[in-house]
Amino acid sequence: MAPLPDEFELIRRYFAPLAAGVPGAVGLRDDAATLAVPADTELIVTTDAVVAGVHFLADDPADLVAKKALRVNLSDLAAKGGRPTVYFMTLALGPSIDEAWVAAYAGGLAEDQREYGVALAGGDTTATPGPLTIAIVALGEIARGRVLRRGGGRAGDDVYVSGTIGDAALGLAVAKGELGGLGAPSRAFLADRYRLPRPRTTLGPRLPGLAHA
Repeated sequence: MAPLPDEFELIRRYFAPLAAGVPGAVGLRDDAATLAVPADTELIVTTDAVVAGVHFLADDPADLVAKKALRVNLSDLAAKGGRPTVYFMTLALGPSIDEAWVAAYAGGLAEDQREYGVALAGGDTTATPGPLTIAIVALGEIARGRVLRRGGGRAGDDVYVSGTIGDAALGLAVAKGELGGLGAPSRAFLADRYRLPRPRTTLGPRLPGLAHA
């Protein structure tokens, strides 16, 4: 396995292009980014980390790992009624990671940036002797005073879900070979639900004023 390029070369080749739409990211050449916030708008900030062997399997495809790491954060923003805008990423690469993996990972991020209208604004890339670890901080915007809080539910409210509860857990069991008795289409469907969360970025911003939580 060929050694990885150094951090600055990895950023130049694979991650700086993901920040091209954020002027304040200055091509990821600085230690911090600047972001403008429109008037009468609040920022929503969330963070989630995913770790190989805990949140995804070590042999999951790199592009799908990237999408899962980003989407779990976008889902949190959507749950608050926000519109995702940018994200920051810390990537701790384990000893088994090579440049081809990084290229595929960056490709997955690029695809989801186009799908969800977000861009990379900064972060950090480092090496670790431990498992691959990805931490993302995602930012979104919402009209001032409109954020949906988890504790906002009231007695008598109806409860709705926008997907099928439990699909991802079943998909993990399928991916680990722990769930038998299913046909190939069902296995493929559930494995997809595990690997690729579906953040409700269209539904979420429509909920303030309709939902309490």
